[in-house]
Amino acid sequence: MDGFFIALAIIIAYLLGSIPSAYLVGRLRKGTDIREMGTRNMGAMNVFYTIGFWWGLLVLIIDVGKGAATMGVAIALGVGEVAQFVTGATVVLGHAFPVFLGFHGGKGGATCIGVLCVLMPWGLPIAFGIFCILLLITRFPTLSYSIALIAFPFVGWLIYERWELVVYSVGLLLIPFVRYIPRIREMRDKAGNWGRFFRRKSLEDRF
Repeated sequence: MDGFFIALAIIIAYLLGSIPSAYLVGRLRKGTDIREMGTRNMGAMNVFYTIGFWWGLLVLIIDVGKGAATMGVAIALGVGEVAQFVTGATVVLGHAFPVFLGFHGGKGGATCIGVLCVLMPWGLPIAFGIFCILLLITRFPTLSYSIALIAFPFVGWLIYERWELVVYSVGLLLIPFVRYIPRIREMRDKAGNWGRFFRRKSLEDRF
């Protein structure tokens, strides 16, 4: 029966991850594919800029919720920690490669937050604090939350003192970071230099 519950948790994780919240909001509000708007990313930040703040916030909550809900299901099914780690990675991969949209999805950063916050609740206030400070300095939301995510491996090390959480969080965060590399190159080319890339004039300043 353990194998059945593990398989069930993984299947549910992938299906939850595949729910294309940004795509659905784009279709409902603008009648178009969010992957053809703005930065062409199927994520909350693109919705913030192209559709509106509250709709972006809704997408963010849903995407974070997908990760948290997946871990909740795995825990409720009584699967072991390794299986929980697998389901957490699966929901992020589901977001990045959703079966409902031809495996063309978003980066998965928000969904990573949901997964890691269940595993390391102390990571949320720490990461949020870092995000707020960096946002005030750089006026660059994506960069701010990307750096804030790096707090989770340190939380696993310094607060929870578990190398498993350190290794897992690093591996999980590599999924959105690797997928974001082409976008970093694109923004760097448009900015012209790294200084302009890292520090924006305002929150609306976008490449």
